[in-house]
Amino acid sequence: MSSRRPFTFWMKSLQAGAIALALCFSLGATDAGSRYNDLNHRLMCTCGCSELLGECNHVGCQSSGGELAELRTSISEGKSDNQILTSFAATYGATVLAAPTTHGFDLVAWIAPFAVFAAAMLGTILLIRRWSAGAPPPPLPASDPAMEARRLQVRRETDADSTGGI
Repeated sequence: MSSRRPFTFWMKSLQAGAIALALCFSLGATDAGSRYNDLNHRLMCTCGCSELLGECNHVGCQSSGGELAELRTSISEGKSDNQILTSFAATYGATVLAAPTTHGFDLVAWIAPFAVFAAAMLGTILLIRRWSAGAPPPPLPASDPAMEARRLQVRRETDADSTGGI
């Protein structure tokens, strides 16, 4: 009975630690400041600077101030992240999203790079297998007597025998 006691103590301690850790992370996830920071890094600035909305800091940006205010308002109204992203995409177009969605045709943007990589790897493997199969080289063509006579004539005329040429 005493050997079971340390095991239950450590198990209960581990469970209490896991609950405390989950509680800390869940409190940080509901914080409006961290949510605002997360959302403004999932949106692009529409001024054309190609920066994230939260990172757009160029002088005279006409767009970022209004978009950030709109984001703060949406968060204070209690909208979900998905609702906020959908409303921004409806207002400013799909290019306002920093990453494509994972449904519809946008799913191709997530799948295509991996599919191309897999196809390239498969092609490389097949090519290496073919090379390593050790196929014998094609036989040389039979020696033509007329060609041999022509080679000897060229060697004589160019004095190639003395220089170690052809």
